[in-house]
Amino acid sequence: MQTIDWQDFEKVELRVGTIRSARPNEKAIKPAYVLEVDLGELGVKTSSAQITAHYDCAALIGRQVLCVCNFPPKRIAGIRSEVLVTGAHDDAGRVVLASFDLPLPNGARLA
Repeated sequence: MQTIDWQDFEKVELRVGTIRSARPNEKAIKPAYVLEVDLGELGVKTSSAQITAHYDCAALIGRQVLCVCNFPPKRIAGIRSEVLVTGAHDDAGRVVLASFDLPLPNGARLA
């Protein structure tokens, strides 16, 4: 594993957001959802996320997630993805979302 300086870590904008809407991304080759994530003062941002194995759309609404907010927007299967919703792979390679056990303000930065 490569080490980084604290200043490198500070460059990554990791922020809390609440999923406001979720729908299947019909154009995606691999199953994915189009999410709208409320990031407080940063506004509502769109993300395409391959998280269909463990989550259905209805269960995602209102869920708080950790997002990388300062990657450049990327076009994914016809969607302008503005943030990366973070998670980790389980033993079967399915994404489990990074989340919080207590409510936080939208836009709160990871400390």
